[in-house]
Amino acid sequence: MTRLEAVQVPDIRRYGGGSSARTPSDSVRVIAIPTPGLGDVTYLFSANGEAILVDPQRDIDRFIAAAEDIHTRISWVVETHVHNDYVSGARAVARKLGAELLLPAGAGVAFDHVPAFHLEDIALGSTVIRPIHTPGHTPEHVSYLILTEDLPRVVFTGGSLLAGSVGRTDLIGPAQTRQLARLQIASVRRLATLPSSVAVYPTHGRGSFCVTNSARGITSTIGEELSHNGALAPRPVDDLVDGMLAGLSPYPVYYGQMGRINRLQQSDFPDTSPPRLGAAALEAIRELAVVDTRPRRRFASGHVPGSLNIELGDSFATWVGWLLPFNSEIALIVEDAAVRESIVSLARIGFDRVIGVVPDLSFQEGIALVSTPTVSASQLGEAIVSGQARQVLDVRSPGERTSSALPGSIHIYLPDLADRALAEMDQNETVWVACATGFRAAAATGILEHLGFDVVMTIDGGIQDLAGLVVPH
Repeated sequence: MTRLEAVQVPDIRRYGGGSSARTPSDSVRVIAIPTPGLGDVTYLFSANGEAILVDPQRDIDRFIAAAEDIHTRISWVVETHVHNDYVSGARAVARKLGAELLLPAGAGVAFDHVPAFHLEDIALGSTVIRPIHTPGHTPEHVSYLILTEDLPRVVFTGGSLLAGSVGRTDLIGPAQTRQLARLQIASVRRLATLPSSVAVYPTHGRGSFCVTNSARGITSTIGEELSHNGALAPRPVDDLVDGMLAGLSPYPVYYGQMGRINRLQQSDFPDTSPPRLGAAALEAIRELAVVDTRPRRRFASGHVPGSLNIELGDSFATWVGWLLPFNSEIALIVEDAAVRESIVSLARIGFDRVIGVVPDLSFQEGIALVSTPTVSASQLGEAIVSGQARQVLDVRSPGERTSSALPGSIHIYLPDLADRALAEMDQNETVWVACATGFRAAAATGILEHLGFDVVMTIDGGIQDLAGLVVPH
């Protein structure tokens, strides 16, 4: 069940700052509908029985249900930018409900919509949608200031001004990154001229790869950002840009496909009840992707050779999209109760071709399962000290590696493993693979075994737990 968060709208002074008169807020409500796996939030702004839906993902039923729960009608669906991290559901919601679809004027999409031009107000009864051009995260990016009874109440900032951060500017391409970063600084400074009590509702937050650094949370106010957001510090623009671009983490490769999809006529939502696959069918598709969603211990005890273990959870779809070719045909090993969840998660990032599911491997006669030896982090440490573990692979991110590196270990970030493993590791030597928790080590195990390596998986804890370990020479 999607968690809905009712967000209190703060008291607002009149736009321009002159008066301290308050406006009645009983009829104004903002519902935050998070998608934890993406680190994103969709918002439902409701006033006087009319609602505005901001930046919805592709699984639209939960947003329609949220509006029905508070007895309001979605009249407008708005997008702050052409999204790079998920397939948008804005057009689908608008078509299903007969709502108006509002997109940045520079979005360049291939379907009908109302273009949002800078400071050209759109009236919805006593509510006004005021687009503010805020390029940076993307060139066309627009934030939306919402006014009721002529009072500015909230601003939906998408990937521009975030809670304690700003949206990254390197997703379009390296040639544009620095100039977009300069535009981002100008944009957040523009937003910072709004009254300090205006509530800030960004789409991207903690856990999103669209954020330059760790966001503080979901929502904020202009005043809080003026006090705490480093991008609004009174420093030269180039210094701020250097800070924004320093140490950006890698982002999933499927991001490169999302903009194209979101500009075109999108396909229908995939079937969430694909056929069950038996042993014969699973053998026949062995050259395709078999994704095992079970907990890593069950995977290690017996799995289909060549399968990829990505445990079902918040980051499931992100890692599928990062490790497999875009929109691969997939057979899922997943329990019946989790089939819909897994397919919806994949559909959000454009992976629509789940050709079948295997609910229980124990009934798959005719498949020779393989097992993988496992150790805890402490057992890995003992194996290193004793000289048993001679080839240790760290598949954590570059930032994690900088914080705590194990001397003598090989570092290949998990998304790069398939391309680099054969060139950088000894295939005649067992690989002892570790990450921080075991999640990524399990995913790496499937890749390494497919490449012909013998693997020992660190299933609990990881490299950071071996600080101070004396590694024999």
